[in-house]
Amino acid sequence: MKKAFIYQDEKSNKFWTIDYSEMTICVHYGKSGTIGKYEIKEFESQEICEKEAQKLISSKLKKGYQANPTFDYDNCLYFDVDEYGPHPKTSHPRFVAHFTEEFYYDCGDEEAPFGSDEGSDTLHEIEDVIRKKHSVNFATFPKHLIENIWGMHYIAVDTLDEEAVRDMAKEHEMDMVQSDMVTYATAFGQIKITGKLDPILKKNALLALKQLAIMYSDGKLTETQQTMYNDLLAF
Repeated sequence: MKKAFIYQDEKSNKFWTIDYSEMTICVHYGKSGTIGKYEIKEFESQEICEKEAQKLISSKLKKGYQANPTFDYDNCLYFDVDEYGPHPKTSHPRFVAHFTEEFYYDCGDEEAPFGSDEGSDTLHEIEDVIRKKHSVNFATFPKHLIENIWGMHYIAVDTLDEEAVRDMAKEHEMDMVQSDMVTYATAFGQIKITGKLDPILKKNALLALKQLAIMYSDGKLTETQQTMYNDLLAF
């Protein structure tokens, strides 16, 4: 269950939201107009979780917060809590609704968007840039990240000809793999944080998934890759 509250006086204009279900509470708070901060807490039972949620809500009401039923959840930016990593409660509602497989929040599945070191680092870098600049050119971010931040070589997918891809991989395999993984991680990361997807990035991410399949499985997407491809294509 999601509930939002606002506090306004001559000196303050703050928001506070709570999202609780099963055994998890997530709160999001800060000055109105800012990204704010997320916190997650887990409990031993659903009953304890609900009691704690009601306690937190009552505390806010006593402090002068008022319910805000028109809070715009779609225009928030969603950042994960370090201790928990990718989590549905710190993901954009559109991401949660559309990407329903558990691996989208998996930190250990190398094929998952944020399960590899490259994918996890990409998500963190996007969050860091947004916090500092409040905007990102997502279409060019994979190249910017790899070349300007990591100081490595980015290789964009310019062909899906299987022979050409395999020939290039003989000399640039690691750069190609890293570029592909960062590209699709950026696409899923943009949706997870903002609920939107740049059309150029979407195209490049789909190509990246196909190129990985050519390099490692004779052009056939694995089950996880196929799910990611279909879900991304349909978004």
